[in-house]
Amino acid sequence: MDEKKGTYSRVRSQHNKKKRRLKKSVRRFLLLVLFVVGIVLTYKFIILENEVVKVNTHNSKETSVLEKVKSNEATLNTSIKISAAGDFTLGRDENYAYSGSFVDEASKNGLPYFVEGIDQLFLEDDFTSVNLETTLTNSTDKADKTFRFKGDPVYAEILKLGGIDAVNLANNHMFDYLQKGYEDTKLALDTFNIGYFGYEDQFISSIKDVKIAALGYEGWQDTPDIREKIKKDIDGLKEKGTQIVIIHFHWGDEKQYIPNVSQETLAKFTIDSGADLILGHHPHVIQGIEEYKGKFIVYSLGNFMFGGNRNPSDKDTFVFQQTFHIKDGILTDKKEINIIPYSISSVSTRNNYQPVKLSGEESSRVMEKILHYSNEINGSQWIVYDQDI
Repeated sequence: MDEKKGTYSRVRSQHNKKKRRLKKSVRRFLLLVLFVVGIVLTYKFIILENEVVKVNTHNSKETSVLEKVKSNEATLNTSIKISAAGDFTLGRDENYAYSGSFVDEASKNGLPYFVEGIDQLFLEDDFTSVNLETTLTNSTDKADKTFRFKGDPVYAEILKLGGIDAVNLANNHMFDYLQKGYEDTKLALDTFNIGYFGYEDQFISSIKDVKIAALGYEGWQDTPDIREKIKKDIDGLKEKGTQIVIIHFHWGDEKQYIPNVSQETLAKFTIDSGADLILGHHPHVIQGIEEYKGKFIVYSLGNFMFGGNRNPSDKDTFVFQQTFHIKDGILTDKKEINIIPYSISSVSTRNNYQPVKLSGEESSRVMEKILHYSNEINGSQWIVYDQDI
């Protein structure tokens, strides 16, 4: 019995050893399989991840951006209404009488008085620019010249009340109170959030997703130097994606209703260089309008809110409006303008510095005057684009 038990134990022991050896082999095999499977899965995961990264970086993301840009361009169909008026002299020359001056009227009537007759016109458009021919300063150091204009810096609020968005500073009165007066003027404009352009400044803004810009120059002579600057400035704006470029020129001869040769040649060069609208001032009277290569040249807008003279003999002026049309993100050549006759004063016996919109026979008279002087330049066929005619 003991011998059988011993034999049985030896056989069982040998069987268990074989069984253990088998289990080890199976485990090794399974581990090997798992290892191989792990390598395969890891490899596939890495490849798949790389493919996902490539898709996100080079296809999905970039395509999405491009599609978005194209979509924006395709849906950008809008119009921009731009208004312009002439000289704003918000102050006086201290060498002349105080009584009846712009400053006197401001003291008696308050600042809103000056914009009452404008009839909300500049508040209802998209962009308005004018020529600011006054320093806004309290400085007393003056330039040595015949006429020197200044007003209280708070007068910049008149521009805000009237709906003026930006002003031209490039004119022959901006340094009447020297560098200090010039810097004070810009500070006053900044205080009331009024833009400005001219000399070292450009005005650039986005309106209804359309980038517009305004530039200002003293254009007394058509010289190679000013041509070089204009071309460089416009090219720089176009490179930045500017779609509408407006140019203000302070130029011409005082009290002359016909533009001189330099005005005409400089205006046309500027349009050839990429400008979309030319607006002129300085003569203190209106001059005609010319269409050139589908663009408009307004040679002189005359005075508008003019504190420089208590009773000028010619009080006629006008507002020039042009509506620019954008289709599929591109500025079109559609022409739509509006000429709106004004007087610089709401009374005829003197200048009360309160511009007023004309109507009836007076409006027709000023319009005929504009047409007459336009015909002295190159005809008035542009009148067909006036929406009120």
